[in-house]
Amino acid sequence: MLEAGSRTRTQPPPPGVVFEALTQPDPDPARPWLRLLDDERSPQILRAEHPRLVIWSSLWIRRPDAQVRFDLESDGGGGTQLSWTLLVAEPVPDPSLLGHLRKRLNELINANLRYTFGQ
Repeated sequence: MLEAGSRTRTQPPPPGVVFEALTQPDPDPARPWLRLLDDERSPQILRAEHPRLVIWSSLWIRRPDAQVRFDLESDGGGGTQLSWTLLVAEPVPDPSLLGHLRKRLNELINANLRYTFGQ
């Protein structure tokens, strides 16, 4: 698998809370954050090591080979430093599709998920 993109940002809650959100997305229908588009599907948890690592299967029907790796660390102030890494098999997606995949991960994790924590 090749790294096709990554981003690191902080999330307000501690790693255990973020881990739970990533392994059990949208348990509260009143506060959904994993809002998928028509060309996306719910991910399967391929690997989870509480509270430091989560690996999802692909969200995208067009790239079923893709995986998303989440690395979680304490930010030293009670929150989480959360990194996502997009992994794909060759061939790497064309620039347009790759930009779309990265943007969607950023929206889902660094916007939607963050907002559920009050940020």
